[in-house]
Order: sequence, then C-alpha cells, then structure tokens
Amino acid sequence: MAVYKCFKCEKKISHKNLEARFVCPSCGYKVFYKPRKVVKKVKAV
Repeated sequence: MAVYKCFKCEKKISHKNLEARFVCPSCGYKVFYKPRKVVKKVKAV
C-alpha cells in the first residue's frame, strides 16, 4: 500500500484515494511525493 503526501498541505493520502482523480482531497493540489521512511547515512571517505 503506497502512501503519498501532498506537497502543499502535507497531508498523507492513500493510493486508493488517488485512483479515480489525481488531486488532493483536502486542498485540490496536484503535486505529490512519496516520503522516505529510512534514510541511510554513508560515512564519507
């Protein structure tokens, strides 16, 4: 199950809500991103 975030209002949106129409249900914005859950830090050499 993919979870997206609206770029404007920062609310989480399920992929099921975006299947019919790819707009944010709360603000109507059309730009989304998938937030990263784990950030891997690499030590510089």
